[in-house]
Amino acid sequence: EIAQSECANGCDFSHYWMHNGFINVDNHKMSKSLNNFFTVRDVANAYGYEPIRYLMISSQYRGPINYSVDIIEQGKNALERLYTCRDNIDFALKSAEEGGEIPDFTEKRKQEFIDAMEDDLNTADALAAVFSLVREINTAISEGAKKDTLTACAKMFDELTGVLGLVYNRKGNDLDSGIEELIEKRNEARKNRDFKTADEIRDKLKDMGIALEDTPNGVKWTKI
Repeated sequence: EIAQSECANGCDFSHYWMHNGFINVDNHKMSKSLNNFFTVRDVANAYGYEPIRYLMISSQYRGPINYSVDIIEQGKNALERLYTCRDNIDFALKSAEEGGEIPDFTEKRKQEFIDAMEDDLNTADALAAVFSLVREINTAISEGAKKDTLTACAKMFDELTGVLGLVYNRKGNDLDSGIEELIEKRNEARKNRDFKTADEIRDKLKDMGIALEDTPNGVKWTKI
């Protein structure tokens, strides 16, 4: 193929060769005869596309990938950790003090990420660097990191996950005025120790797809 193509076209046939592994299903070869055949669309209809992407990059591309419901669920949980970390940064930034320094661990994790990707696209180790970054970011937030520190963490998080094509489906942080008003009423009810009203508003917001979490830094909300 190489000889024929280069003679016919007068140029290199390819600069890079990548041979990927096969997909197994519950450690068995996927085939119609075993009745374990499915399409990407089938899985996406059940779980969405991002967990599939996570599954694909959590293994080295040259080796086989084992698909199972448990593994795709583990991927969903891992993605939830990433989304939660990024949302926590934004929430902490709202009340963070001015100042702070760029933490050393951001560049350290970036270098680990680069080293992994340069090692024959070792995306599994690149993911490990991302989750090390997540753990350190969570620690920084719990220790009251200042604004410049949090901003640097957010920038590095976005850079590394962006290379992998992850955390691209964040829900908007804007609420309509009616929901914001309910959250404010609940805050007032809690200040007045009217916990019955506060709980009623919390339940109402939950029915509207808004979950509340009371934290030392204020009320954190997420869309569900």
